[in-house]
Amino acid sequence: MRKLVVFNQVTLDGYFADLNGDMSWAHKEDAEWNAFVADNAKGGGVLVFGRITYELMASFWPTPQAMKSFPVVAERMNSLPKVVFSRTLDKATWINTTVVKGDMAAAMRNMKNEPGEDMAIMGSGSIVSQLAQEGLIDEFQIVVNPLVLGQGRTMFQGVTKKLSLRQTRTRTFRNGNVLLCYERMV
Repeated sequence: MRKLVVFNQVTLDGYFADLNGDMSWAHKEDAEWNAFVADNAKGGGVLVFGRITYELMASFWPTPQAMKSFPVVAERMNSLPKVVFSRTLDKATWINTTVVKGDMAAAMRNMKNEPGEDMAIMGSGSIVSQLAQEGLIDEFQIVVNPLVLGQGRTMFQGVTKKLSLRQTRTRTFRNGNVLLCYERMV
């Protein structure tokens, strides 16, 4: 069975986006962090997005600026297969992207049972909360940024039942970011 992983950044006060959906604060770069991000991007798999995050990613990663600034990450983001869950998007313009409409949980159950590489959700808070509620996310890789927004949107907005998780690893970066990894307890 394929594994579904979330990789998201949050602020110290738990927000993955501000009230306007902005996540630009999450780009606190330094050499160590950039090396981690580039190394992380070398993995395979399928990228999973909701429409809003998809549109944000599709507006940046295929650009010459992305290729110049982040060549390894841009190459992987553009070449990997992508799935976007959307009720409103009719077609995807970013290469290697499939639009999935309808029952997201049922579609993800089917995808997890298909042969292939693991899948990773990046951003897409509403997707995270809905699939977590259904018990479909196997691992959470959360990067806590040393920043307080005061208000915003959490990844788990709308989750109504307790999610029991087990910590698997941590890593602290010189820029203040802390990677926390958790597996879902069955």
